[in-house]
Amino acid sequence: MEDACIIPSKKKLDGKVAIVTGGVSGIGEATARSFAAHGAHAIVIADVQDEKGQDVAVSIGPERCSYVHCDVTDEEQVKTLVESTVEKYRRLDVMFSNAGVPSTSDQTVLDFDLSALERLFAVNVRGMAACVKHAARVMVKGGSVICTASVSASLGYEKFTDYVMSKHAVLGLVRSASLQLAPRGVRVNAVSPGPIGTPLLRDLLRVGEEELEKFVESNAALKIGTVMKERHVAEAVSFLASDESEFITGHNLAVDGGLSH
Repeated sequence: MEDACIIPSKKKLDGKVAIVTGGVSGIGEATARSFAAHGAHAIVIADVQDEKGQDVAVSIGPERCSYVHCDVTDEEQVKTLVESTVEKYRRLDVMFSNAGVPSTSDQTVLDFDLSALERLFAVNVRGMAACVKHAARVMVKGGSVICTASVSASLGYEKFTDYVMSKHAVLGLVRSASLQLAPRGVRVNAVSPGPIGTPLLRDLLRVGEEELEKFVESNAALKIGTVMKERHVAEAVSFLASDESEFITGHNLAVDGGLSH
């Protein structure tokens, strides 16, 4: 039988060139480090936190990791990010569109300020669409695009309506783009993390570190029996970025300890 015996490669991302937006902290930083550990040839981390971004790139290894300032709400900056990466490395294999912001309001749909949607959708939806668009345009020999959604993309909540709406929209983007880009050999998938103690979740809940830790412990491991960490999501993203997932597209990979099931 063809492929009856599959021997996995030691470095699943050998030779690949990847971009990680929102790459200086949380899931983005963990994923950039995972890409490096799995043998990526080059990782470009993009963010708006310039000083920290430079530090993260150096800590991963300046010979393979670099930092570029990019505000994903500005399509021209996204276009420049992609084009400069291809100019430098001659290719782009992986786009991890991860930049995101938390809810700006904990109001319900009955009374929330609809203008609050503008900034949040600019990053969480329009920014992701720009990353998918410009990455796919240069992936002439195929590639993998992964978008960060959320457990909120599969559930409803009593608050944070704007954030929940934005993450549902990410899944719509992924499912449509995967159909449109399949003939180009470009796979598009989403990863949906459960609650992790990242700065974004702390800002979303508007709590301190101690309260954040308690929230994560009580919500992140309904079936697995362990507290979720950034590395769990990072390894899932590395799998979707690799050729080991070559027949997976249009999929939402939940990494949430069973919370959304």
